[in-house]
Amino acid sequence: MNAAVTGEILSPSQLNTLARSLLEDAFPVVFVEGELGNVSRPASGHLYFTLKDARAQVRCALFKPKSQWLPFQPREGLKVLARGRLTLYEARGDYQLILDTLEEAGEGALRRAYEELKAKLEAEGLFDPARKRPLPAYVRRLGIITSPSGAAVRDVLSVLARRFPLLEVEVLPVPVQGEGAAAQIADALRRAAAAGRHDVLLLARGGGSMEDLWAFNDEALSRAIAASPVPVVSAIGHETDFSLSDFVADLRAPTPSAAAELLVPERADLALRIDGLRRRLATLHVNRLRQHAQRADRAMLRLNALRPQARLDACRTRRDEALRRLQAAWQQRMQRHAATLRHANAVLNAMRPQRRLQSLHQRLGLLRLRPQAAMARRLQRDALHLRGLARSLDAVSPLATIARGYAILQDDSGRVVRSIDDANVGEHLEARLQDGTLAVRIEGTQRSG
Repeated sequence: MNAAVTGEILSPSQLNTLARSLLEDAFPVVFVEGELGNVSRPASGHLYFTLKDARAQVRCALFKPKSQWLPFQPREGLKVLARGRLTLYEARGDYQLILDTLEEAGEGALRRAYEELKAKLEAEGLFDPARKRPLPAYVRRLGIITSPSGAAVRDVLSVLARRFPLLEVEVLPVPVQGEGAAAQIADALRRAAAAGRHDVLLLARGGGSMEDLWAFNDEALSRAIAASPVPVVSAIGHETDFSLSDFVADLRAPTPSAAAELLVPERADLALRIDGLRRRLATLHVNRLRQHAQRADRAMLRLNALRPQARLDACRTRRDEALRRLQAAWQQRMQRHAATLRHANAVLNAMRPQRRLQSLHQRLGLLRLRPQAAMARRLQRDALHLRGLARSLDAVSPLATIARGYAILQDDSGRVVRSIDDANVGEHLEARLQDGTLAVRIEGTQRSG
């Protein structure tokens, strides 16, 4: 329960602590407008002064570093708008304002309206980065919504012409300050987006006071930027100026000239990139040609392997190899039989009895007959096998066809002429017959049927 209600006796420090809590809870944020007085800036860098009017004054403090970034010089009698929280300095029992911001009073009302609208739009998600659209990698057509007579448009056009003269630029003239300027800017933005002529739209204006830039803090314009199907870049004022258009736009540039540099590449950098792509394309082309040449060589090898003459040569090679193996086997068998005969003769010579000798002679005669009969049967089987192979070769050989009166026409490269489309009038060909070749010359062609 509150000590003031219970009647509890408090010490001065307890009282000041309680008063401080009550003040900070009751006045978390206050705006106070008045004249500066008793301005002092000690070596600590803090700023101390009083805000006063005709009847009262209140102590204020603006601590470092906020006091070092003021856009104006605080002086006696200057009318200002202060924003801060009310508190109490317990050691002396003095209450004071601890300030967050301090600005000249002329912009105070605009600043409050700006902060309120900014908080509203931010709560609705208009500043959310996930909502914003990416810019194209290369802008082809750019629409600049700005004053046609301002310095901003001249700076933008100069940078664009220097960096990327191929860009198509269209200036969409609008007033950039004064009554009705925000509505005309929003209308120009909607018409440009509906036309679909531009890849990007640029809102540009030079620097000025907050009042000069107020058209770009309009709620309707902010919503038009958010609803635009075309990406929007905002470049309003100087680097330290921030408008609601900057927060809603898809990209904020610190100045109009910086916006031009962000939108287009440097001509020299683009030339280097194109040269690199050209070299890469040439390398890919050479590699592709090499691959096709290798495929063509492999296809030629397969075609040569499928030619009738090549197949016939392969069959002949296999036949000759079979004959060589058969002859070698026959010679080995004959050598074994001859060794057997020599051994038998030696045994016979070593045996004395006549009967034994006669028996061995008879056995030797039989042994002589058996190899000859076996060899005759083997030669007969091999001869039948060879005749079968010959018939198979004759069945697939083009020579058999030639023997029946046909001829095979071939050009100078050995390619077989299968159609009149493969030969030209006046061309020399070679006709292969059963017993040789004839050289022929094409005098004319006639299609059958």
